[in-house]
Order: sequence, then structure tokens, then C-alpha cells
Amino acid sequence: GESPPGNNAQTEEWNGTNWTEVADLSTARYYLDGKGSTTSNIAVGGFTTTVVSTTEEWSLSDLVGSWATSGNMNTGRYNLGGLGIYTAALAIGGDLDPGVTAVVESYNGSNWTEVNDLNTPRGFMGATGTTSSGLAFGGSSPPGRNAQTESWNGTNWTEVNDLNLAKSNMGSAGSVTAALNYGGNPTNTTKTELWNGTNWTETTDLSTGRHFLAG
Repeated sequence: GESPPGNNAQTEEWNGTNWTEVADLSTARYYLDGKGSTTSNIAVGGFTTTVVSTTEEWSLSDLVGSWATSGNMNTGRYNLGGLGIYTAALAIGGDLDPGVTAVVESYNGSNWTEVNDLNTPRGFMGATGTTSSGLAFGGSSPPGRNAQTESWNGTNWTEVNDLNLAKSNMGSAGSVTAALNYGGNPTNTTKTELWNGTNWTETTDLSTGRHFLAG
């Protein structure tokens, strides 16, 4: 993450009650994406003083974890979306500095391979699901924010029904049939929407409006 005036490489592990600092990332960066569990995880892309394509894989051995560099993405980017787990993940769109991209890459646990692009280039989007069934929604497509939702079937992206509120920098969770998006910009919104596999419906708001939140 970002810890002004610099970037942060720290990793902390949650045991259900408390956070404990563990081994640092090799490359301090922010605006990255991550997928996996407390035993096996990847940290992908991000920004240092420039866009990076670096992938690091977290492994837990004898209760002592460490990060090791794995295969880099073909296209470096930050503010990207991601689906899946550490051995089967997608890196979706993102910012190139300048501009945004529609590029999507698939990770097999060692290497990244470019697959079919998003229909609409964007960064700062929400994403949820797996490498065979997922959603990418909202985001930033200069000069404005985006309400579009695209569904992934393991091969292609298909545009489906839009968000009710065009926004970026949101939190997201769920699957291709039941997903949430919450918070984000514009102006640290509290708005939350629920996806039922076909449509987005506004539901109970967050108590505190914010953006760049996790889920």
C-alpha cells in the first residue's frame, strides 16, 4: 500500500482476532491487486514511481511465510481488477499511466498469458468471481466514471446490465450470480448495490462513505 511519503512493503497476517506483521513484499508498491489465502497468495502489478508488472507469490512453510518473485505480467499496470485464486487468476484492465487498458491476462501459478480483452478499457473497477465465471463492473474510463458490467464465461466478456450509479474505487465481493459493490467515488459514496445474476439493485448503504476500500 501507500504510506506517504513513500510506498509500503509490509505484510500483516490475520488469525481471526489479531494482525501480526510477517515477511515484507520484495517490491514496495501501491494500487496492486492480490488473490489467494493466508497460505498461498499472489501480489500483482501496482505502482512505485512507475507502473510495474511484478508478480510475487506468498507461500507458507513451517508456519513461516515468505514472498518469492514469479512470472511478470506481460502488460504492467495498476488499479487493475482481479478474479480467482493464486494458481488460477485473471488480471483485468487497469491504468497504464497515462491511459487505461482493456488487456486481460490469465495466471496458471507460474506465468501470465493474454486472453480476450474487456469490451471497455478501464481502471479502478470492481471485480469478483473465478477464472471461469466472473464479473467486472464500474471503474474509471476517462474522461469519467463507468457504470458498465461485463460477464466473463472463461473465454469472452459480454456486456450485461449496468450499475445504477457510475462509480470507481469501490469495494466488491461475491460471485457471478450474487455480488456486492459498495462505497467508492463519486465523493466517498455510501451507496451499495446487490447483483442477482441479472440486475443491480440498490440495497442498504454503508454507514460511512469512503473509497479505495477492500472486501
